[in-house]
Amino acid sequence: MTSQLFFASAPKHMGSLLAEELIRLGMRDATETRGGARFSGSIEDGYRACLWSRIANRILLPLGQFPASSPDDLYTAAADIAWEEHLTPEHRFAIQFDGDLPGITNPHFAVLRVKDALADRFTRRCGQRPSVDADDPDLRIHVYAHQDNVSISLDLSGESLHLRGYRDSGSAAPLKENLAAALLLRAGWAEIAAHGGALLDPMCGSGTLIIEGALIAADIAPGLLREQFGFHGWLQHDETLWQRLLAEAHIRRAAGLQRLGALRGYDQNPNAIRTSLHHLERAGLAGLAHFERRELADCFPGREEDEGLVMVNPPYGERLGSEDELPELYARLGAVLKERFIGWRAAVFTGSPDLGKHMGLRAIKRHTLYNGPIECKLLHFQVEPRYFVSHQPRPLPAQERSAGAEMLANRITKNLKTLRKWQRDSQIECLRIYDADLPEYALAVDVYAGDGERWVQVQEYAAPATVDPKKARHRLREALGLMPEVLDIPGERVFFKVRQPQKGANQYERLAETRRFHAVTEGGHRFLVNFEDYLDTGLFLDHRDVRGMIGRLAAGKRFLNLFGYTGTATVYAARGGASASTTVDLSNTYLDWAQNNLLLNDIDLDAHELVQADCLRWLDSHAGRRRYDLIFLDPPSFSTSKRMFGTLDIQRDHVTLIRSVLRLLEPNGVLIFSNNLRRFRIDLDALAELEVEDISAASLPRDFARNPRIHHCWTIRQRPQSTFLS
Repeated sequence: MTSQLFFASAPKHMGSLLAEELIRLGMRDATETRGGARFSGSIEDGYRACLWSRIANRILLPLGQFPASSPDDLYTAAADIAWEEHLTPEHRFAIQFDGDLPGITNPHFAVLRVKDALADRFTRRCGQRPSVDADDPDLRIHVYAHQDNVSISLDLSGESLHLRGYRDSGSAAPLKENLAAALLLRAGWAEIAAHGGALLDPMCGSGTLIIEGALIAADIAPGLLREQFGFHGWLQHDETLWQRLLAEAHIRRAAGLQRLGALRGYDQNPNAIRTSLHHLERAGLAGLAHFERRELADCFPGREEDEGLVMVNPPYGERLGSEDELPELYARLGAVLKERFIGWRAAVFTGSPDLGKHMGLRAIKRHTLYNGPIECKLLHFQVEPRYFVSHQPRPLPAQERSAGAEMLANRITKNLKTLRKWQRDSQIECLRIYDADLPEYALAVDVYAGDGERWVQVQEYAAPATVDPKKARHRLREALGLMPEVLDIPGERVFFKVRQPQKGANQYERLAETRRFHAVTEGGHRFLVNFEDYLDTGLFLDHRDVRGMIGRLAAGKRFLNLFGYTGTATVYAARGGASASTTVDLSNTYLDWAQNNLLLNDIDLDAHELVQADCLRWLDSHAGRRRYDLIFLDPPSFSTSKRMFGTLDIQRDHVTLIRSVLRLLEPNGVLIFSNNLRRFRIDLDALAELEVEDISAASLPRDFARNPRIHHCWTIRQRPQSTFLS
């Protein structure tokens, strides 16, 4: 067969990958060049590239290369090509011009010059000329000009090869199909799939990565779904040859489907899952990959024994989500990988590579690729502990500690001795034993106990700018080193977090995905706590006495717990004899936690309902429809959740919020209002028609005496014989 020269175009930074692919397809001399790769071979090789290339945009067959320094030179070069060998006057054609040529400032002018040359040649030779059809031509012609040289080629591909045919026409997606394939090939998916590995995308969107992964794993030609290529309108097209290539591709597809491994795509958006399933069916792969609506927090391997590749294209500023939320998202992604995908490989494609630093994983390599005009990085990870980046300080051994560490140890020992009798008499098992007693060691230390076991949580208060960060870090490491010794607790049961002011969604930021819960005891009740996944454990120790008061007041009462968190107050109310209760919170995670706390205390769920709702909206919708004898209102200081009706600023909104709550309170009922905003000031003048009693000091447990502003608390009642105006 006659050897031809071909050019395969590709997106920026994908030329080397394209050349490697063409070599695997049998084009041994394929080499990367500007804008793609060149290769030589027979027309069969050109057809094979159209059918099998996962990377290329177009396969071009050059008809000639000419020097050209003006529009007239372009006309002359085009007129010298034997167009009658490639199309007839009955054909429709289209021309695309790329590059730059002296004298041409508008690409449309270059297209007109080539069109005129072609039309004039046909008119001279045949007396008639083909017509132009930019939308649906029989043959596409590509013209490229660079440095006073022009290349004129036939476009064998027709429409861009990234249009496989399984995505709906015009459907928007973050990744083109050939970019998705390039990411997978760069991540080593072909080798992983060949060894029976699994592929999982926890943010699958329209399913492109999973479907391209299936095509690679099952050895399915990406062009097999397409009915039309550019060469179908070419006079020299060899249909017999093409049908032989198609038959070979179908045989390989049938064999490849027999060895297809596990492919799973998750997304929190149900519309994305519906789109993914639709695209999977259009790709002829229905039932061969699994798509399911799942939050990132619920992402697990399909089977415990699975290993393979986690491939993900998360938001990165240019896409979904605000920039404030993205660091948390990447941190959660890293936490999921480290907790559940040990031994897997992972690849993250992002236009903001600095966000990858929040994952807590060290990338082993990275590639630069472009998503449209956006320069992006493909970050490669081996999910193994040796690559984990820990932000936890290393505890200092005794020989490396200063005299200050001994002072800290003595103070904690003294505090324990002082609290011991009160702790024993009050049957307190979870308590604060140190709260920045020594200014140099700005820490809060809490001990949790239950079922004969103990755990310690150490929280570091964010240091002011005047404190030397290195010295603060050294003191923290001293403290973490001595805690196991002073408290006689194994080091792995000492947990550390940084405590700093939180706003909006950050106050509920998930730090990890361990889902490790421990049962602790308080006041004869049992509660589940988590020391690793969140900033807070699920049990606010400073509200211990407030919960006790709720338990004492609850007998025979209907109880409402707003912003109910993990339902600890509801447990006290239920075990205190409440006839019924309602717990409202926006978070399903916390409501599930609350339900488990109720079950842990053998509380009948039929009488104690859990409601997932925005508390502000829920109050508006139930005003005048429900009544409660006892209400606990403990809102966050500030909240901006996407699912919330508006924002909540407790200082600004507390009067309106209290009035809304009182519409659900029985005339003789009690509202307990609490918050943790240190600078909070209640507006007594605006609430003058109510009985408001400040019980902050009385509700403060002894172990929090050093920090009297940790929370504020009031009881609020309607005055006798007064009428509350809503």
